[in-house]
Amino acid sequence: MIGIIRYGAGNIFSLTATLDRLGIAYGMVHTEADLEQYDRYIIPGVGHAGAAMHKLEQTGLVPKIKVLDKPVLGICVGMQLLTSYSEEGDANLLDIVPVKTLRFKDSAEFKVPHTGWNQVFPEKNNKLFENIPPGSHFYFVHSYFIEYDEAYTLSSTTYTNKFSASIWLDNFYGVQFHPEKSGVYGETLLTNFSNI
Repeated sequence: MIGIIRYGAGNIFSLTATLDRLGIAYGMVHTEADLEQYDRYIIPGVGHAGAAMHKLEQTGLVPKIKVLDKPVLGICVGMQLLTSYSEEGDANLLDIVPVKTLRFKDSAEFKVPHTGWNQVFPEKNNKLFENIPPGSHFYFVHSYFIEYDEAYTLSSTTYTNKFSASIWLDNFYGVQFHPEKSGVYGETLLTNFSNI
């Protein structure tokens, strides 16, 4: 069963609606005691990474999250929280995956935020992307991106520059796109996560 970590910075309606549709069982994590009830976790997130980290710290869950040994999936800002630092709010984050979250550079050709569908290319074999063809489209909404580091990049996308569309370190996964808004392949990814 998936525990969705609630810390006041994630709009979870689309996520829970998708999990309901897929028949994937879930519940909410508000306290440290709640963590024990689940065998995997999702950290959702929208908005400002620095503010989200502050809210997460206020829950008292940070020390426990950092030592979880069950599968964890960060979505959008939830993925960015797994990194060491974000330019958004000049904030130190969970520092689970040692990469940084940086801001896209504005240009005449590329509008920021990066909004809409873009292709994702897996770079490692991992169950998270089983039955998802290379170049499948996923839905993105973000102004900040995870710097590309081959060691931790599970899949990549290009928008102004190549960046990590998803990251992976041990039992921690993150996706910059919104699988709950990405149609059949997003649903496939969530189903894969529920079976990792």
